[in-house]
Amino acid sequence: MSRIVQRFADLQARNEKALVGFITLGDPTPEQTVPLVVTLAEAGVDVVELGIPFSDPLADGPSIQASSQRALQNGITVAKSLDILHQIRIKCPHLPLIVMTYYNPILRYGLARYAADAKQAGVDGHIVTDLIPEEAELWKRLSNEHQLDTIFLLAPTSTEARIQSAAQLCSGFVYCVSRTGVTGARRDVPQELTEVVARIRHHTNLPICVGFGVSQPEHVRAICSFADGVVVGSALVDLIYAHRNSPELLSEVYRFAHTLKTATRSG
Repeated sequence: MSRIVQRFADLQARNEKALVGFITLGDPTPEQTVPLVVTLAEAGVDVVELGIPFSDPLADGPSIQASSQRALQNGITVAKSLDILHQIRIKCPHLPLIVMTYYNPILRYGLARYAADAKQAGVDGHIVTDLIPEEAELWKRLSNEHQLDTIFLLAPTSTEARIQSAAQLCSGFVYCVSRTGVTGARRDVPQELTEVVARIRHHTNLPICVGFGVSQPEHVRAICSFADGVVVGSALVDLIYAHRNSPELLSEVYRFAHTLKTATRSG
């Protein structure tokens, strides 16, 4: 059983929903990434997504695009990302770690080599943003060989056929994006989300997490009423950037993450 599967099972037993937090590897600096992840874990974040930066992140909004660019300027490569991930795994032996990236960086690194090295570094699963299920056979096979979960993105516009194909290939959980388009913090939770999650549940028993826009405890509570977890990305990246030079960076991140985690608990 993967760390991701185990974490969701533990949460279900406690009647809690998952808080998944995203940060970019190497932003604000490579040296700050490990302490940031440790802080997220201490604040109660259940799963951490770590972005390997890419020069053309089409699915990401302005916040994460800028974060990715800063990380690239800091010299972050796939190899350096794996090194940081290994350091995180040493500090956080039980924390589920997911890499979120695009197909091109891992293709250039070498798919088989990357899958082996990611497993060695302590990675538990991947979200390859621009890889669609119909083209994922090789990546899925390599992931299975190295016991790496594969998580696909589904959107309100996804057809039943796409939902079915993604659900069949997914492991760990299914990632439902709350709106079409790029990522970024939103002011409200779309009304149609309940229906979208219900459509996905028709095809899978896996947990379903909702992301792309979650930034407030009210969002978390609303989404946790019908989904199994929430993903917080842009709001967290923005907070880190705003406090990047402050001695209060880690305490601000802890406060924000802890507040959101509290909102995932029933009752």
